[in-house]
Amino acid sequence: MDYQPRPDDVRFLLNAVLDAPARLAALAPFAEVDEALQSQVLEEAGRFVGEVVAPINRAGDEAGCSFSNGEVTSPPGFREAYQAFVDGGWPALSAAPEDGGQGLPAVLEAVLYEWLAAANHGLTMAPGLLHGAYACLKHHGSDELKQRYLQKIATGEWLATMCLTEAHAGSDLGQVRTRAVPQADGSLRVSGSKIFISGGEHDLTPNIVHLVLCRLPDAPAGPKGLSLALVPRLLPDGTRNAVHCERIEEKMGLHGSPTCSMRFDDATGWLVGEPGRGLAAMFVMMNSARLHVALQGIGLLDAAWQKADAYAAERRQMRAPGPVPASRGGESADLIAEHPAVRRILDTQRAWIDGARTIAYRSALMLDVAAHDADPKARERAQRWCSLVTPVLKAACTHQAFHGASECLQVFGGHGYVREWGIEQIVRDSRVTMIYEGTNEIQAIDLLVRKVLPDGGAAMSAVLLELRDTLDASREADADVQRRLAQLRYLGTTVAMAAHANPVLPYEVADDYLRVTMLTMMAWAWARIEAASPGDAEKARVAAAFRRWVLPEFEMRMGIVKKACETVALTHAAAPGSGVSN
Repeated sequence: MDYQPRPDDVRFLLNAVLDAPARLAALAPFAEVDEALQSQVLEEAGRFVGEVVAPINRAGDEAGCSFSNGEVTSPPGFREAYQAFVDGGWPALSAAPEDGGQGLPAVLEAVLYEWLAAANHGLTMAPGLLHGAYACLKHHGSDELKQRYLQKIATGEWLATMCLTEAHAGSDLGQVRTRAVPQADGSLRVSGSKIFISGGEHDLTPNIVHLVLCRLPDAPAGPKGLSLALVPRLLPDGTRNAVHCERIEEKMGLHGSPTCSMRFDDATGWLVGEPGRGLAAMFVMMNSARLHVALQGIGLLDAAWQKADAYAAERRQMRAPGPVPASRGGESADLIAEHPAVRRILDTQRAWIDGARTIAYRSALMLDVAAHDADPKARERAQRWCSLVTPVLKAACTHQAFHGASECLQVFGGHGYVREWGIEQIVRDSRVTMIYEGTNEIQAIDLLVRKVLPDGGAAMSAVLLELRDTLDASREADADVQRRLAQLRYLGTTVAMAAHANPVLPYEVADDYLRVTMLTMMAWAWARIEAASPGDAEKARVAAAFRRWVLPEFEMRMGIVKKACETVALTHAAAPGSGVSN
């Protein structure tokens, strides 16, 4: 079965749980974007994704991209689907009207890209960086560059890439060697090689706009010496730039998306932002990309769950233990959906999907608040939320996409391991999300070492207090979440104190700390979902599964971090010169 978006599920979270219509109406650019308009956008987006994008997913995976003489050919149907995407105005959903966009909220774009990734991850990789490239150029590009490229990127007429990685420098961008030499006319001559460039070459659009990390002459070593250049495939006069695709990678998954090795041979480009401030300019793009990767994870998990849920509702095997299910009828075997082991898998993944969606959609709403709220303090709070929660979402949602999809494959038994049912493609395609846009380990270190510890956990504490204040302590579920929020706040202080004695400790426990953070926020999300859906038996069942099968990891991860901190304290106390005798 092909993936089918379910707008009703999203509307419930946006309207009943997050109060999105009222939040958005309070922002000047969206004063007229009422609930009816939002609903219409979701319906049309769901229809487009289900009817145009999803049906070519399997064929795209099987055919893959082909490479010949430096040119890449997309799988059959991809060019037509992408053109329909552009013609429908979908790339420009949240871009500013003056740039050819529709000026709609970021949260609607977030839902759209979640659905696109769920339906066809390979094709979605093509426009996946448009939102980030648009934001980067709008904030840091010169007037001349914006005049020439911004609207083309905003509308999806031209696609964009993010060229960071080099063969000798994976996540360590300080080792980037690509050079850029200024010319008398204000342009740059860019030379170097980049690898793992998604969509570096393709036949979907006539031009491709490459944003390339590079070094100007005499730039200092390390990340502070990096600049950012815009290097197009086609120059303004229509001639081909000295940008070459040397090969496309043979990958585990994502066969519908070309991952390219690129070479720049004195290619013509132009500086974006200030010299030596390339990472600052590209950071706008990376932050946006990381939230969208989190949404890819949610979408892929939803796609896996849809397949497993549909299969479990049709496949009969053995007798289910316990009371006779109503679905048995006169059949000699029960639906596998009635078996507790299968029910646990399905409800656990559903709990992750809806809980993670709630947090991700709140983050997308905060992007709009940070950009448009008239109150500077509200903008500051929203920016703080996005800074702290984006790495949590990227790591946790992509981790669950792969591991949860593997669990969903288990529902099929042997049928899941063959290509016929399509679940194995999701397992393959989802694995890369844990790697790109900063590996999940890097996300965890970014969260704990760079964002939580420098201020002793004050910013994270403020975020957690905001969540606490949305809860009603008279409700048992809410009171339990408030206790966990308090425990997480104290954990940050504990790690900060231990880090003074052992600066390596935060790097060792960063992943566990991130998981505790995500589980706490998931608990908050499910408390809000339950409060907004009294009497809903299905949501009550999934909420119970969350508390039984997911939330217990909170105590385990909390214990790991606490034990590590206690060990540091004991070691430090027993060390020579500590004043403590053995």
